[in-house]
Amino acid sequence: MSAWRRAAGHSACVAGCCMAMTLSPLIQAHETDEGSTLEVLIVEGHRTNLIGEATTASEGLVTQKEIEARPILRTGEVLEFVPGMIVTQHSGTGKANQYFLRGFNLDHGTDFNTSVDGMPVNMRTHGHGQGYTDINFLIPELIQTIDYKKGPYYADVGDFSGAGAAEFTTRSRISRPLAKLGIGEDGYQRLLAMGDVAATDGNLLIAFEGQRYDGPWTDIDEDLDKNNAVLTWSQPLRDGRLRLSFMGYDNRWNSADQIPRRAVDQGIIDELGSLDTTVGGESSRYSLSGNWRNAHWNVSAYAIRYELDLWSNFTYFLDDPTQGDQFQQVDDRSLYGFDLSRHLHTRLGGYEVRQQIGWQLRQDDIDDVALLRTRSRQQIGSVRRDAVEELSTALYWQGETPLTERLTGRAGLRYDYYDVEVDSGLAANSGSDSDDIISPKLSLTYRFNEQYEGYLSAGRGFHSNDARGATITVDPVSGTPAEQVDLLVRSQGAELGLRFYDAARLNLSAALWMLELDSELLFVGDAGNTEASRASQRYGLEVAGYYWIGQNWSMDLELAWTHSKFSEDDPAEGNHIDGSLPFVGSAGISYQPALGWNGSLRVRHFGERTLDSFDTVNSDATTVTNLALGYQWQDWSLTLDALNLLDSDDHDIDYFYASRLAGEPAAGVEDIHFHPIEPRTLRLTAAYRF
Repeated sequence: MSAWRRAAGHSACVAGCCMAMTLSPLIQAHETDEGSTLEVLIVEGHRTNLIGEATTASEGLVTQKEIEARPILRTGEVLEFVPGMIVTQHSGTGKANQYFLRGFNLDHGTDFNTSVDGMPVNMRTHGHGQGYTDINFLIPELIQTIDYKKGPYYADVGDFSGAGAAEFTTRSRISRPLAKLGIGEDGYQRLLAMGDVAATDGNLLIAFEGQRYDGPWTDIDEDLDKNNAVLTWSQPLRDGRLRLSFMGYDNRWNSADQIPRRAVDQGIIDELGSLDTTVGGESSRYSLSGNWRNAHWNVSAYAIRYELDLWSNFTYFLDDPTQGDQFQQVDDRSLYGFDLSRHLHTRLGGYEVRQQIGWQLRQDDIDDVALLRTRSRQQIGSVRRDAVEELSTALYWQGETPLTERLTGRAGLRYDYYDVEVDSGLAANSGSDSDDIISPKLSLTYRFNEQYEGYLSAGRGFHSNDARGATITVDPVSGTPAEQVDLLVRSQGAELGLRFYDAARLNLSAALWMLELDSELLFVGDAGNTEASRASQRYGLEVAGYYWIGQNWSMDLELAWTHSKFSEDDPAEGNHIDGSLPFVGSAGISYQPALGWNGSLRVRHFGERTLDSFDTVNSDATTVTNLALGYQWQDWSLTLDALNLLDSDDHDIDYFYASRLAGEPAAGVEDIHFHPIEPRTLRLTAAYRF
């Protein structure tokens, strides 16, 4: 939704949502006895009528009620509420997920911007991959809303937003304290406790989540040990509302990484086996954030402390036949920032104009970002080790005005400036760089009647590249000259869309879109990171429909087709984009009464995809079905999740690159490397509301 349409000041919501919403469609305003404005909000996710509110047909809102009804294997799968998004994993449960959207293999977050309560999640100049997006620190039951929007048409969103963006807002109040205990196959255990305490005019929310999991793997136990804690204080302040939040996350795990197909065919391991049983990771994230907003101002600030140690081995004995190719990626940083915006309602030349003006700033102090050679997690060498300071600041403006009774115009302009300084362990690669970019946006919406609205949008966006690539002069492994990359890379897109909304039965949207990037960010399987590549172009069609059969029954269907290719012709390199996803489909049916039996059945499918730039090697399609069946009585509920209900042996992810097993030629063997979908697993959760 348009930022100037979002709620401000005191907020209330109904239909099962909690108080003090910070993101939601504005319905109406009332005067309190003291004369201040109280904004009344109604939030129902896909039942929310966005006609007259949305900028494109491919944006929307998801609420907690929808989230709690869907069975998920991993926390990251909450992003699959973004229509057309696929969330998988190629490593251990504690690592950031693998994301696919609009034909992109987004790796762990390139070209998709994610934020939580105003805090950025994408990590720049990250030890594992540019834009690394790990949302394991989120507790799904605490998610209030997911506001998603696709394409570079929104001036308040900057880096990594070419394919789209998702903004998570967490709850600041809980109507009744909740305790959950989950158990399941393969050592799955989960404990959740959350509640709040009222004090004078304020409210303190407290939540804790602990999770343990061994996984189905034949050669390792994941030994996942994840802990999350949240404290949120909220209260009225002057004519607005103040919110302060602490989040703490700590996780460690062993990994079952992708494996070469030939190792399974030769009987060396089975499909749930591992060739290196000592890989895995440790990660932590601690944050303090604050937000104050009223009808005119929105002020957010944050401070985050983040660490990651990740051990991987994708090529086994290709680079080092004696010690092996295991490596450690390190990221140790603090980041700070704020977002200040002002909402204005003025008249210009006889037109009513709603405007938002904003200033954003972010500072990444990266004490250590490193690539180390290891064996059984013990360091045996160093490839490169750097410290990086990365500062970005942005000014943006966006506004909307009704041009006629049916036609509304929206425009935006964003200016970003980046400044980086790299202190490298190899002096030749130290240095500084800066870059800036201007991103204009323009949209038109035409309201045919109360149920139909059309959209035409165009805009420019960007993603940043790894700061080390902007200052590099010497390859740290070979010692040969290295080519530098641009610090900022432009994207530009356009979209034509249509939305239909019938409050009684149906919410339907369709979008025809295109997107061009000056440089593609690609995951390189044998290197274990992302690298800048050639210019690319994509176009596609998306259709999403949500149908309410009755008061408690609902169905949904989401389909997306995409064509992707490199736009710079290179017969020697091939013109197909590795890992690009041409088709995605998902469907579900849900029965959710207030009491008694309830259930949700979902199917997701993503089609074959090319694994090399010549389109000579392709993956198989993947289909997985999940079922949740529950019973609610009084204060208790019991839910059984059957994940991968049909016990599919399809793959979560496939790559094509060279690796070397013991006894193979020194050059290695090019092969498909895959990570299987976890076999069918059952999980039982009991919940009690106090």
